[in-house]
Amino acid sequence: MKTFLKNIVLLLIIAVIVGEVVVRVTHAMSDIPQRTIDEYGIQKYYPNQDGYWKGGEHKWMINRLGWPGELPKSFDNLVLVIGDSYIENFMNPNECHQSVFLKQHMPNYNFMEAARSGVSLIEAMEINKQLDSLQPSHTLIYVNDYDFFESIVEVKPMSDITQISLKKNEIIHGKMKAPFFKKILYNWKLLYYFYNRFPLNKPSKEEKETILTEEANNKVGLESKDEVFKLIDYIKKSYNIEFLTLVFHPESNPIIVEKCKSAGFNVITLDSSVDSKSWSFDHDSHWTCYGHERAAGQVANALKIVYR
Repeated sequence: MKTFLKNIVLLLIIAVIVGEVVVRVTHAMSDIPQRTIDEYGIQKYYPNQDGYWKGGEHKWMINRLGWPGELPKSFDNLVLVIGDSYIENFMNPNECHQSVFLKQHMPNYNFMEAARSGVSLIEAMEINKQLDSLQPSHTLIYVNDYDFFESIVEVKPMSDITQISLKKNEIIHGKMKAPFFKKILYNWKLLYYFYNRFPLNKPSKEEKETILTEEANNKVGLESKDEVFKLIDYIKKSYNIEFLTLVFHPESNPIIVEKCKSAGFNVITLDSSVDSKSWSFDHDSHWTCYGHERAAGQVANALKIVYR
């Protein structure tokens, strides 16, 4: 019996080792960069990391400042590009980043991205404030409707991202969830593979229906309009928005866009309907290389008017 159990354990160990090798060699799971929280409460990445995206067709990189993508060769005439996972853009190679396409359209300017999955609008404003030491000439913050909702504790409380409590008039910095478990998970590729294939907290049918209902309400009804308007007014009062432009994703809620305009923000609204080809992946709403190129073209055309 003991011999039998030893053989079973040995086979399991061998299976785990072989499985780990196979998952790593085939890049069945994306490499995930390790995060940290800096002295200003901003979540970013440990500098100088790199890794493969799922499938292994391209690599992502984290630069010396802790942000995805390559830094510009010079910080003169600098334009910051701040956003969430759309700008983080791990699913595309470095040559398909917004900063690269914007540089092609505006070669006399240098573009630097500061992005991370989950960044809210209020955190983007905090990031912009902390990068002011680089003396940028302008800042682009790419936003969608959810970046406004997710900025407000009273609307959508989320402990792992930076938010504001409008009732307390207080910025609440996000905390990393289960950092030790995530470190194990991201480094043990086979475990990460099974975790993604068979998630422990898979939403039920009722939860999925609730999520869909919330999305519909947020998109059409804008039930949190008053809170969103208070957020916009708070940002205008608390931050310097003179050299800042909000770049709204296609099909953003016009009520939010118009409020930002009336509050004095520079606004660019992207329009993907001018293309017969989709900007996004078939299986994912994030932009493909084509989508990033088209978005950057529209942004550059608008910026040229600002710099005229």
